[in-house]
Amino acid sequence: MTEEFLYYIWKFQLFNKKDLKTTEGEQIEIINPGQINPDSGPDFFNGQVRIDQTRWVGNIEIHLKSSDWFKHNHQTDKNYDKVILHVVWESDKLVYRESGELIPTIELKGLVKKHYLDNYKELSTNSLQVPCENNIAKVDDLIVKSTLERMLIERLEVKSNWFSQVLKLCKNDWEAALYQFLAKYFGFKVNAIPFELLATSISYSVIRKHTNNLFQLEALLFGQAGFLSNDFKGSYPNDLKKEYLFLKNKYQLIPIDNSLWKFMRMRPTNFPTIRIAQFATLLSKGAIFQKVIDSNNTQELKVLFKIDASEYWKTHFRFDQPAANNRIKKFGDGSIDILLINTVLPMIFIYSKSKGLDELTNEVLKLYSELKPEKNSIITTWNGLNIKSENAADSQALLQLKSNYCDLKKCLTCSIGNSIIKSKTDD
Repeated sequence: MTEEFLYYIWKFQLFNKKDLKTTEGEQIEIINPGQINPDSGPDFFNGQVRIDQTRWVGNIEIHLKSSDWFKHNHQTDKNYDKVILHVVWESDKLVYRESGELIPTIELKGLVKKHYLDNYKELSTNSLQVPCENNIAKVDDLIVKSTLERMLIERLEVKSNWFSQVLKLCKNDWEAALYQFLAKYFGFKVNAIPFELLATSISYSVIRKHTNNLFQLEALLFGQAGFLSNDFKGSYPNDLKKEYLFLKNKYQLIPIDNSLWKFMRMRPTNFPTIRIAQFATLLSKGAIFQKVIDSNNTQELKVLFKIDASEYWKTHFRFDQPAANNRIKKFGDGSIDILLINTVLPMIFIYSKSKGLDELTNEVLKLYSELKPEKNSIITTWNGLNIKSENAADSQALLQLKSNYCDLKKCLTCSIGNSIIKSKTDD
């Protein structure tokens, strides 16, 4: 037994309440178990019970053993002196108020059906990747579906919280915030941090002044990324360096450390140099945020992000190192999908929520369903349990479920886990 599971048992009243009595033999009726208190103080507030003929309204405290009251020093805290009921798994000591009055206590040990305890123990103690993988096939499809719908919203809200912080730092300039947001994901996992630092090192107010000049954007980005500090043979990098030194002095810029960028074990098309060149192309379109908001479907969004690197990069992956072949370095369809899933759609979501545009909020969820699901080991695990990802809405939801519930064994706050714990009919 854990205190967390005891909270769960009390919240959902999963115990035999027939002829329920306190440890002192008083008849007790649970009118309302109350609400979990997320702050300091007694565990549940606004509880209602009837002891003999008296109705009590107030706070309820939960412990594994009644002696934990003293272990937690509640006897010296006035917030606990008016507790109307002490709920324990095992009563091993009487607890009194400061006035000397006995606090009514009920002991749940022996009142909880065995299958609740067995099911919870199985979920909480196994070492499986997904704690419920041996039982999830028995869960009603509607429960799984509703859980995934909730997980997608949760994941969007988590991403939105980070975007909200960036938006605040950008003084509610949505274009500037999207610039920061896009940069974080343009580097994908390997170069996410240096890309984020790069964007932070150049205010969007500077970028905005040069969106009609791709050459100057490249000079700013490559210079701030630390790639223009060398001596070059080629004319193009030398021209960029010259332009950057002028802009650096004009805007008093300080470049980031070039050693942060990673090239090892990467396909050349994913080199940070190529990504920076593509990012410059995207920024040269100007007003990206407005274009995103004005898009009506994922196809229009994909067109917006169908970008390639400038002419020089057709024959190079790095400065002064000609490539063996000559081809356009396009931002691939898979990369576009990842950017939409992790950056663009969460941004539209928070915009719609902040403006109270419920129709646009629903549209975001629809857009997720139009994108292909992500492919990774976590999604493969779910597919093996016959929980299929039909689209990006499903894969995002399953990633949220795995990382924030399964990995943390938060089965008690998961509808699927709840269903499994309660799965056996009453004895």
